[in-house]
Amino acid sequence: MQRVYHYFALMQRPNIRLLKNEDNAEIASIIRSVLTEFKADKPGTVFYDPTTDDLFNLFSAPSSEYWIIEIDGTIAGGSGVYPTQGLPGNCCELVKLYLRKDARGKGFGKQLIEQCFGSARKFGFEQVYLETMPELKMAVGLYEQCGFRYLDGPLGNSGHFGCDLWMLKDLTTF
Repeated sequence: MQRVYHYFALMQRPNIRLLKNEDNAEIASIIRSVLTEFKADKPGTVFYDPTTDDLFNLFSAPSSEYWIIEIDGTIAGGSGVYPTQGLPGNCCELVKLYLRKDARGKGFGKQLIEQCFGSARKFGFEQVYLETMPELKMAVGLYEQCGFRYLDGPLGNSGHFGCDLWMLKDLTTF
């Protein structure tokens, strides 16, 4: 019995919740540390985007939500949906999906993406677009598993010219 208790005590318990104002500094730090880790801390990415430091304000826009994942009460990452300017009216962008190193490879990224798909559907979007970089190959593989397909060029006006992979997911097919 003691052995079973020990096993459950070591399990990581994720909690997905909406972003709070007091989360800004921690999530910005996670985003920038991940980009630095993968040598993707370059101009034209969220690394240099000033909105990265105030995501709470950014995601107060209509039809947007940013989700935080906590593991055992500590922020491990997050992701959101945003109605990026210039996208078709039925399309939003999956943005700022980043996880701490110790939270990767455990299904938490997929849980965040599914949460974001739910937000997108709630807001009436039928498609989800994203921009990424080959340096983030673990994330790219996750996007492929979640049904994103590659595009030949960017959609919308994100301002992230440092991203050179573009993908789209149709939410109307399963």
